[in-house]
Amino acid sequence: MDDLIWYPGHELILRSIVRAEGPWVFDAAGRRWLDLESGVWAASVGQTHPRVAAALRDQFAAIAHTGFNYTAPVVGEAAAAVLRVLDLGEGARCTLLCSGSEAVEYCVRVVSGLLPRPRLLTMADSYFGAYGAAHGRPADRWTTFDWFGCEGCPADKPCDATCERFATIPLAETGAFVLEPGSSSGFVRFPPAKLVEAIAQAVQAAGGFVVVNEVTTGVGRTGRWFGYRHYGIVPDAVALGKGIGGGYPVAVAALGPRVAARLAGPPAYAQSHQNDPLGAAVLLAVLGVIEDEGLIARGAAVGARLAAGLAALPWPAGEVPAMRSRGAMLAVDLAGGPAQAVRVHRALLDGGYIVGLRPGTATLRLDPPLGLGDEQVDTFLATFSGILRT
Repeated sequence: MDDLIWYPGHELILRSIVRAEGPWVFDAAGRRWLDLESGVWAASVGQTHPRVAAALRDQFAAIAHTGFNYTAPVVGEAAAAVLRVLDLGEGARCTLLCSGSEAVEYCVRVVSGLLPRPRLLTMADSYFGAYGAAHGRPADRWTTFDWFGCEGCPADKPCDATCERFATIPLAETGAFVLEPGSSSGFVRFPPAKLVEAIAQAVQAAGGFVVVNEVTTGVGRTGRWFGYRHYGIVPDAVALGKGIGGGYPVAVAALGPRVAARLAGPPAYAQSHQNDPLGAAVLLAVLGVIEDEGLIARGAAVGARLAAGLAALPWPAGEVPAMRSRGAMLAVDLAGGPAQAVRVHRALLDGGYIVGLRPGTATLRLDPPLGLGDEQVDTFLATFSGILRT
């Protein structure tokens, strides 16, 4: 039956996953794997969380879908909850959607209609979705700033026109800065705070807007509620997805007061499952689980334990990898290149562990469920250590 479905871009290694529980997934034969990628980074509170499952079941039994002209109380409750944790300011508004790509595209479309200057600016290695203008980023409208040379910049060197690299940014033409606070294209890179803050301040001071893509970095993934909280900025629009639904396809496009106040009414956008009660109920349950179970702090602790353990593994001489992490979002660049990464990835899979591998690279990625246990972390590290020794 699998040959009836397209799975583009990746060789199928695991087939017939039939159930899941917490951080574990099981195949039809009963074998289990610890999923350190949380599905596609989406099962933030673990699979089949009882509270999320109950919300899904109860809401579906009441009403799942209302259509364009009606609503349900749970939609307003979910909107209030997500705007409360986003804290964009009085007058913020949001729309519930289905995917992160859709939420990013929605935010970019809305802001593009309000630009005081024609160009949109973003960072190299950003991923904004699978389709639309945000995905394509036509050169006549978008500037992509290559910030990688800024990583080792001295702390006392300002980000302003005195810096040759910073001076290449066409701020005089930029009406919006679209930021990904942690690279979701696979490499897990984090732009320097002083650079992000300098660009955001310059754009907003000139009447422009800051849009943040939190599809990967949001709802606790980086050890704070949102990735932008690692920077001294207040966004004008935020796109949420993946972890906000705990594995269910729900997303949020949130507009801050500076944007919402410029709109005469709701943006001219509609799709069949916009503001569905079912997605709202799931979102509300996921936020409740994160808050009540202290998963922001727990995710930060999980990431710190993983990072320390990975650094202490018995790496062969001359093969100590480069590592990057922020909260429960980690990447390991194996020194042996893509071939070594494939071998290690497959050995971990054979040992019962799922980690991410960006095809054609040496980068392994870990985005575990925020509530992962210490024993599960330590067992994974012990297995990884054994693989390196053999």
